[in-house]
Amino acid sequence: MRLLLSTLAIVLALIGVGTNAEAQNYPWCALYKNGGRNCGFTTFQQCQASLSGGADFCQPNTLYVPPTGPHSLSRVQRRYSY
Repeated sequence: MRLLLSTLAIVLALIGVGTNAEAQNYPWCALYKNGGRNCGFTTFQQCQASLSGGADFCQPNTLYVPPTGPHSLSRVQRRYSY
């Protein structure tokens, strides 16, 4: 009985861990000359700061979908929204 309960607990824990394994998708992507791509930037300035020069450049992420709902705005944006 203990073995069954412990196995069930482990399986449920693994299922819970797997639900948030999705990568974040942000509005800006850095494209690197070696073919790499990093879409983990919230601002154009962050993207530019990560580049090493040469043929690397930033572009808007066409797959980005902004969050919606009451919690989608940051605390600062909500405070200064009129």
